[in-house]
Amino acid sequence: MKIEQFEDKGLAHFSYAILSEGTREIVLIDPARNPQPYYDYAKAHDANIVAVIETHPHADFVSSHLEIAQTIGAVIRVSRLLGADYAFEAFDEGDAFTVGKLTFRALNTPGHSPDSISIVLEREGKDVAVFTGDTLFIGDVGRPDLREKAGNLTAKREELARQLYHSLREKLMPLAADVLVYPAHGAGSLCGKALSGANSSTIGAEKIGNPMLRPLSEEAFVQELLADQPFIPKYFGYDVALNKAGAPNYAPSVQQVKRLAAGAALAAGALVVDTRPEAEFKKGHVRGAINIQQGGKFETWLGTIVGPEEPFYLIAADEATREDLIQKAAKIGYEPLIEGALVGTPATEATLPQLDLAAFRQHPEQYTIVDIRNATEHRDEPIFDGSLHIPLPELRERAREIPTDKPVVVHCAGGYRSAAGSSIVADALPGTEVLDLSEAVKSFQPATAAH
Repeated sequence: MKIEQFEDKGLAHFSYAILSEGTREIVLIDPARNPQPYYDYAKAHDANIVAVIETHPHADFVSSHLEIAQTIGAVIRVSRLLGADYAFEAFDEGDAFTVGKLTFRALNTPGHSPDSISIVLEREGKDVAVFTGDTLFIGDVGRPDLREKAGNLTAKREELARQLYHSLREKLMPLAADVLVYPAHGAGSLCGKALSGANSSTIGAEKIGNPMLRPLSEEAFVQELLADQPFIPKYFGYDVALNKAGAPNYAPSVQQVKRLAAGAALAAGALVVDTRPEAEFKKGHVRGAINIQQGGKFETWLGTIVGPEEPFYLIAADEATREDLIQKAAKIGYEPLIEGALVGTPATEATLPQLDLAAFRQHPEQYTIVDIRNATEHRDEPIFDGSLHIPLPELRERAREIPTDKPVVVHCAGGYRSAAGSSIVADALPGTEVLDLSEAVKSFQPATAAH
């Protein structure tokens, strides 16, 4: 038996290939959008992929389960509660199947979603590992607030939080202490709020070190779980629906994106996502463009700022970056939204001024300071007293709340988000001087910079 973990660092996503060495058969769990790494793994081990298990319809990435099933004939196993639109074999509590000396059995573990399952892997009658999806993470548990309006089954966050309490304590914690824990996400995922940087653990270690598994009443667990959950990106509900239906094949869908010649005319009034470095963007860009830089968690911020109903043009600094960003957009199912992708910029009539840092440092009260960090960052790590707080995920909808009687300075924690934020605010407040504090924010001491 071999367990191979595949990691997508951009989405902090883990998927798995479990190889039965005796029969040269592979079972996949929660595969990413691009199926090629799994095909390559199977070929390298002279093995066949015979089954794909989805722990739930994912909100934060698009899975290749349907493509793999249709391409090589693997069986998809999911909970019947998922209400899948594709052919599948139901995999719920009491269901199990065997591959060589390995047995896979399902546990219904609702809480992150009503249709979540965990998969226990047995070898010759002994529990070896459990694949917990978004139910149990290393050092944390799944968030319960993503299925209030999405999916075949919907449920209020309080109800799901209560279900999660019982799933953890009645289904997972009773497993043997040495059972390995393999989750679907690691640190940086928005499917939880405090995930560890580790990529695996054991039931015993989690019972000791995971704060959400300590002795808690149901009420205390629910209250603690619901507090301070991160924002919900615009694309999450869209991806739940796409995974429930099954996404189009990856490579053809990526190839269908129009690659436009540099300088190609763009449709008037169209949304433009310009991914060039912020210094280049500020020197000249299409009027109204949003500067979501290629670094950072591009796909997450793309799906947070741009809704799944909004077609857009994609601008990249060079051809290699353009291809990389199209593929990243495809990871969240956004490639059909791309009206065209091009290198360079087709227009430079709009610019953003550079901040006079010395003047700002001397008289910050002469500026309207807008903090676009998340609510917990703004609360727990104050930087400027009296700043106006509008989180980046809400900025396109709320930018006009910003007073225009002073120059506006936009900041985040390190400069990546403020590039996007300042471009959004500048478009929303024409005639107002909008400035980006960028990486200089790191030089300000918390709560002492402005009074």
